[in-house]
Amino acid sequence: MIFHDLLQEAYTAMRHNRRRTALTMLGMAWGIATVVMLLAYGDGFGQACANIFANFGTKVVIVVPGKTSMQAGGQKSGVAVRFTQEDVEALATNLPQITHITASVEKQANVQYENRDFTFPVTGNDPAVYDIRSLKLGQGRFYNMEDQIQRGRVAVIGSEAKEKLFSGRNVLGEHIRLDGLSFEVVGVLAAKMQEGNDDINRVVYIPFSTMNDLKSTHYLDTIWFNYQTPEYQRIEPAVRSILAGQHKFNEADREAVRVFNLQNQLHQFEIITLGLK
Repeated sequence: MIFHDLLQEAYTAMRHNRRRTALTMLGMAWGIATVVMLLAYGDGFGQACANIFANFGTKVVIVVPGKTSMQAGGQKSGVAVRFTQEDVEALATNLPQITHITASVEKQANVQYENRDFTFPVTGNDPAVYDIRSLKLGQGRFYNMEDQIQRGRVAVIGSEAKEKLFSGRNVLGEHIRLDGLSFEVVGVLAAKMQEGNDDINRVVYIPFSTMNDLKSTHYLDTIWFNYQTPEYQRIEPAVRSILAGQHKFNEADREAVRVFNLQNQLHQFEIITLGLK
């Protein structure tokens, strides 16, 4: 199927760009919804879209650093924007609509259990990621603020990662090795809808503070947050304004930071649904 091939090619390119790995969820949600659009009509399509986005959360924003394409503040274009925890704090302080927010740093890591050895995405986040990404537990618990403060070497693994590493065995309390470092498995996530070779159910979540043992967390790969307001159209301009103030770029420069608001995607599908009725 041509669409599937194009989707897979886009996914592969994104996977090799580590700074975009966190956007897999967004890309897959869009891909799944487009396939559904070709197979369903009217109310059925609307319900299918609602189910898809419920799987990811709708009022979720992913902010990705880029490069400036405009001159601003005496700086030439082409300057890389690099997020730090100061940017997370600036957004949390100046955007009162935010409910939960987290920095995110990721890498492809070697994950081992006994003689089983795989390469899985490992992501370091604050505990708030559980609510932001609408994660659900299949077993055990998610890591908490105590784990974060104590730099606990604890891990919550995706359902597919669990099957590949442990098959049908009990996993809670077992230890896996991430790039050679031992982590206790404290939870397993319930399976999420996925498309093709998507890694969503292979992801290993660890505390952001502990991620520094695997990769420097000074510069962030992405910032994730969810929010509460019906005026979702105002979120992106506010994010750009705040970060432009932080990094001295022109807030009209859409290449400096990329802001993905899932509510925008849902709104587009709602328009399509009305057209199909």
